[in-house]
Amino acid sequence: MKRRQFITLLGGAAVWPLAARAQQYPNRPIRVISPYPAGSASDTVTRVVMEQVSQSIGQPMVIEMRPGAGGSVGFSFVAKSAPDGYTVATSSSSMATESVLHRTLPYDPAKDFVHVVLLGTSPSILVASAKSGFKTVADVVAAATAKPNTLTFASAGIGSSSHMAGERFRLAAKIDVRHVPFKEGGLVQVMGGNIDLYFIPLAAAASAVNNDKLVVLAVSAPKRMPLLPNVPSVAELGYPDAVFRFWNGISAPANTPRDVVDRLHDVTNEALRDSALQEKLAKLGVEPAQMSVEEFGKFFRDDMAATIDLAKRADIKPVD
Repeated sequence: MKRRQFITLLGGAAVWPLAARAQQYPNRPIRVISPYPAGSASDTVTRVVMEQVSQSIGQPMVIEMRPGAGGSVGFSFVAKSAPDGYTVATSSSSMATESVLHRTLPYDPAKDFVHVVLLGTSPSILVASAKSGFKTVADVVAAATAKPNTLTFASAGIGSSSHMAGERFRLAAKIDVRHVPFKEGGLVQVMGGNIDLYFIPLAAAASAVNNDKLVVLAVSAPKRMPLLPNVPSVAELGYPDAVFRFWNGISAPANTPRDVVDRLHDVTNEALRDSALQEKLAKLGVEPAQMSVEEFGKFFRDDMAATIDLAKRADIKPVD
């Protein structure tokens, strides 16, 4: 046997197990751990996408709810799971916020996961109580400037997307407004006129649009959203630093074989190119994003760095 043929055969023998494993994966259902409550924006988006992925990949994508501690319960479970591609997490912007809200975590968001695929991003909408009399963002800024620390904005809790979006806007507009966190019922308080403002994730904002007790002032995006073409973006209003987009993705335990990661990444991106799925996501205010595994990894690191910086500037302290 010639030396070149021998080397070729050796190379083929080395590569074959990886190719075979990629072709065989998956050969059983994949558990998708959702660290968030059922019906949340993240849960809704994941279910819509995973239904399509399941059809493409030929195996059930089983959504398993493991909420608790702001997502830490579910993320910790996945981080400690076997790195074989059969247990993955619904990851999101909250992975970064958890790192600033807790002095210690039972997992490392950067080191204990490989961030496989970005599903999409969704901005929030800024709403005001109709009783406030605010019609525009300029009205809010003028009132807050005239009487500092009198206006209030609600959130779903410290570190929630509604809180982080509110802090970005507060710092960008250079106004002094008070944050009032609620575990639940924050939007009801705004509707009742007890709280002035609220940033609601667009994917969960159906109840806020066309509600006569609320006024929609802006969307926390670089440009207007097709779902709300008459609502200005914070960037066009002169506050580009107030742009905030919640993201959803799929992440797997660190050391998951790269061929398995690539298979899950590719089939999910293929599903995201489906026009019917894109239409469903558009109705939720979610914009799909096509990124490589490396690009998504950088996206995650950049988001985490930005969140840490925001926490410092907004003086957000760890809760434990």
